[in-house]
Amino acid sequence: MALPTRRLPLTALRSFEAAARHLSFKQAAAELCLSPTTISNQIRGLEREWGCKLFHRHTRAETLTERGQGLAAVLTGAFDEIRAELDRQLTAARRTVTIAVGPIFGARWLGPRLARFAREHPEIELSVRHGPRIAGADEMGSDLAVDWGQGRWHGLDAVRLLEVRYSPVASPSLIDRLGGLHTPTALAGLPIIHQHDRSEWCNWWARAGYGEFSPASEIVVEDSNMVDRAVAEGQGVGLGVFPFMEEDVRSGRLVKPFDIDLTPARAFFLLSRPGARNRAALRTVCDWIEAEARSMP
Repeated sequence: MALPTRRLPLTALRSFEAAARHLSFKQAAAELCLSPTTISNQIRGLEREWGCKLFHRHTRAETLTERGQGLAAVLTGAFDEIRAELDRQLTAARRTVTIAVGPIFGARWLGPRLARFAREHPEIELSVRHGPRIAGADEMGSDLAVDWGQGRWHGLDAVRLLEVRYSPVASPSLIDRLGGLHTPTALAGLPIIHQHDRSEWCNWWARAGYGEFSPASEIVVEDSNMVDRAVAEGQGVGLGVFPFMEEDVRSGRLVKPFDIDLTPARAFFLLSRPGARNRAALRTVCDWIEAEARSMP
């Protein structure tokens, strides 16, 4: 006949293990958010139930008996194994999705939303990387990407996320030095900052109703964040990307002198490999990003 399994006093065993590790009821109490008296009483209960002494109690310290040392070694090892297994289980349950984005989309759109995504989907770790411009699946080194283009990427599914508008922006200090920017023709005498190439400025100039755009001074910068900083420091006039820069204009950090917007043919697209959304975590991230984009005014 099998003997009944004795119920383990897990709460008291946890208290004993902490006290044995610290050799201090006070420190064990602090670790477990209990009082030293509670720790002491739980250990005395173990000693009474098992009919053995686990601690030698001294005036200023506690030391383990031989039996206490043996029990402490077993319990510490068991609790360490439990913690390690929980860590493995939780790590396995937390799925990682990588997404590559460009500097302006990352800084102006995705970055401010990351905390909300983490709150809504704690089971997914979203790993954001800097994303260079890509032409197709062979160049995509992440699960997902957001890129700027016309919707054609070889071997990838592309979902249109956001359209933007271009309009000149400048720092208030630059506007003040000029005494105001009243007509687009005044731009020709100012330092013009291009991003990537000169095409968008030429297109905006045509949209404003003028001919060839020939500014007196111009510079081409690849990184959109560098363009933003140069404009904010008053080094020249750049094309602001809206709606990303609406808050800068509302706060007075930048000035949008003309109510003339250019809507380019290109837009931001969410890219994924065919069939990627069959993975639950990727589908969750895609659905969330697309919903966030739809909610923008």
